[in-house]
Amino acid sequence: MSIHFTVSELTRNLFHSLGLDHERAPRPLNPEQNLLLECYLAGQIPESAWSDYVFETPDLARHAKVRRLSH
Repeated sequence: MSIHFTVSELTRNLFHSLGLDHERAPRPLNPEQNLLLECYLAGQIPESAWSDYVFETPDLARHAKVRRLSH
């Protein structure tokens, strides 16, 4: 039995496991989006409204997930 990996596969898997892959990294938020995120995380925006914002800007959900994981 043999297993073959290319260097690019190993590198991609390493970056992914460390959370450093750019494909999944959220884009920076503008000031308005950052304020929405802060309000949501503080509990000032209900889930129903948040889902509307996330539908329009999926990066908001990624930022919220990253923030929750870091705290």
